[in-house]
Amino acid sequence: MTRIDDTFARLKAEGKKAFVGYVMAGDPDFDASLDLVRGLPAAGVDIIELGLPFTDPMADGPTIQLAGQRALEGGMTLARTLELVRRFRETDAVTPIVLMGYYNPIYSRGVPRFLEEAKAAGIDGLIVVDLPPEEDAELCLPAQAAGLNFIRLATPTTDATRLPRVLQNTSGFVYYVSVTGITGAAAAVAGDVGPEVARIKAATDLPVIVGFGIRSPETARDIASVADGAVVGSAIVKLCEDQRPVADILAFVRTLAQGAHSA
Repeated sequence: MTRIDDTFARLKAEGKKAFVGYVMAGDPDFDASLDLVRGLPAAGVDIIELGLPFTDPMADGPTIQLAGQRALEGGMTLARTLELVRRFRETDAVTPIVLMGYYNPIYSRGVPRFLEEAKAAGIDGLIVVDLPPEEDAELCLPAQAAGLNFIRLATPTTDATRLPRVLQNTSGFVYYVSVTGITGAAAAVAGDVGPEVARIKAATDLPVIVGFGIRSPETARDIASVADGAVVGSAIVKLCEDQRPVADILAFVRTLAQGAHSA
């Protein structure tokens, strides 16, 4: 059982849906990012999705791309990202952290070294968007052996033939991308998402969490009502781009979490 598994078991016992909040590590700088991450659990975030800055984030829209650029320009690296997680773990041993990013920085560091460091730092799961199931031996299987959940994305184009392959070595939860395209683009619609979530849940016992296109407490509630939870990223990261104080960002996150938890 990982922290992710424990969190979903607790939420199920409480009759609540999960709220997952995404922030970019090192945006706008290391200290402010650490303050923000440390404040997310008290704002209602059940699972923290921490972006790993990368120079070519092909699945991300402009908001998260710019956040990654700001973090990189501020000196953020994979090592510094893991240091941020270690610092977070000094005061929080419970809240799961999922590292979301791309394979290149992990490959460059070396998979065995990365997994050892990630586990020691307090990472609970990985989402690596540019590693398909055909490459499971590359990182997915070693990560699972190291005790980390490996979380897959399913999309509106993941058909009945592809879905079993996507689910084969997935653990923790399934991340359903509610819209085709990049992050922060179209809006999620519960009426479209519900049947897709039901289709995925018919093929797995894992929780299904929905992200992309959720920008308001109302949408978080509506999406969570047809899934096991909701993810918000770009709407939170945009406040970092606007240089809003951490307290203001956390106040907004609290409204999103309340929306998801009211489903």
